[in-house]
Amino acid sequence: MTQETIFALSTGSLPSGVAVIRVSGPAVPALLDRMVRPRPLQRRAALRQIKDHSGNLIDTGLVLFFPAPNSFTGEDCLEFQVHGGRAVITAIFDTIKTFPGTRMAEPGEFTRRAFENGKIDLVEAEGLADLLAAETEMQRRLALEQIKGGHSNLYGDWADRITHARAMIEAELDFADEEDIPGSVSDHIWSDIRQLVADLDEHLARTKTGEIVRDGLKLVIFGAPNSGKSSLINQLAQRNVAIVTAQAGTTRDIVTIDLDIRGYAVRLFDTAGIRDTEEEIEQEGIRRARIAAEEADLILHVIDLSSPHLDINPPETVRSIRIGNKVDLQPKWQAGEIDVAVSAETGEGIDELKALIGEHLAEKYNVGNLLLPARARHVELLLATREALTDAYASSNKGLDVRAEYLRRASASLGRITGRVDVEDLLGVIFSEFCVGK
Repeated sequence: MTQETIFALSTGSLPSGVAVIRVSGPAVPALLDRMVRPRPLQRRAALRQIKDHSGNLIDTGLVLFFPAPNSFTGEDCLEFQVHGGRAVITAIFDTIKTFPGTRMAEPGEFTRRAFENGKIDLVEAEGLADLLAAETEMQRRLALEQIKGGHSNLYGDWADRITHARAMIEAELDFADEEDIPGSVSDHIWSDIRQLVADLDEHLARTKTGEIVRDGLKLVIFGAPNSGKSSLINQLAQRNVAIVTAQAGTTRDIVTIDLDIRGYAVRLFDTAGIRDTEEEIEQEGIRRARIAAEEADLILHVIDLSSPHLDINPPETVRSIRIGNKVDLQPKWQAGEIDVAVSAETGEGIDELKALIGEHLAEKYNVGNLLLPARARHVELLLATREALTDAYASSNKGLDVRAEYLRRASASLGRITGRVDVEDLLGVIFSEFCVGK
C-alpha cells in the first residue's frame, strides 16, 4: 500500500453550488482529526465545520469517512462536500498540503489505486472511464455492465476452465506415480477446451455490435447535387452545420455530426453531390464521398422528388434507406420508389426517418445482453486466447508439455484483459483436487 496521500477536486469546474473533494491514503485519519471535530461515524455523512491547520473556520459542509479496506480505493478515504467557491477549495487544499506525504492526485489515480488494491479489475476500471464518457443510453448500459462485473465474471469463468485444464496436465506430468492422478487427461479436458473456443467465437461474433454501441454507427448521406443532403443534416442536427445554397456542388469536403438515435451513438456524414465535373476541388470531394459511402454502416440515399431523374445510385454493398426529399414541393410520388418522404426545409417526415434508422439499428445490431467485446484491446487478447487454445487441442501429436505451454499462453492472454494473472491459482487447483503429498 502506498505511503502517499492524494487529494483532488472530484466535481466540475468552479465556481459551483457544491464541490466534492476526495482524499485517499494513510494521512486521512490525522487529517480528519485536525480538520473536523468531532470525527463523523464511519460511512455516515455528517454536517461539520471544516477548519484549517490553525483552527480557523474554512466552511461548513458534509464529511464522509470510509476506512480501509471498505472504500473505493481500498485505503482510508475522506470526502468533503462543501460550497464550490474557489477560495473555499483553495483553503482546503492548502490545509491538506500541510500534512506530510500529501500531494495532488494525478489523472485517474484514485481508480488506479482501486485496481492496485484489488477493489476493481482492468475491465471494471475501463467501464468506469466509459461511463464518464457515455453520451447515449446504450453506451451507459454497456459501461455499467463492465462496472458491475459482467465481463469480468465471464472472462473469469473462462480463465478457471483453462486453469483446470492446465492443472490436469501438470498433475499428470509431475505426479504420474500418484494413485489418485488420472492416467490420461484427454477425455477430461479437451472436449471442454473445444467448447471454450466455440464460446469465444460466439462472443467475438458480437465485436461489431460492441463497436457500434461504443463508437457509433457510421451513416453517410449520399445523392446528387442539390438533392437536399446538407439541408437534411442541418435538420437532423437541429442547427446549421453545413452550408446550403442553390448552387450545385457547394459541399466539397465531408461534414460530420454526432447524434443519439434510440440510445445508439450515430456519426452522420454529409458528402459532396455525385456528378460529372471538371472542377478539380469538387472532383476530390466526390472521390471522398464515394469512399465514405463504401465504408458506411448505413447510407441515407437522398432523392430529389422534384427531379428524380437526376438520382445517383449508391454502392450496392451497403444497405441504404431511400429518402425522398422535397415532399413539400412534390407531394405526389410513386409508392415503392422510396422508404420515407421528408422535407429537409420544413422538417416534415424527419421523425419518421429517425424511427426508420432506429429500426435498422434494432434489427441489425440486436444487443440482447450487453456482454459484448467492449474495446479493441479486449478483442485483440481474446483472439490471442482463441489462437492458443486452438493450437493446444489441435496439437494431439505433440507432447503434453507443449500443449500445456499453449494453455499457459491462452491463460496469460485472457488474464491480461482483467489484469489478473496469478500462478498461485494454478497451484491451488492442483493441490485441492488431487490429494498430492498426503
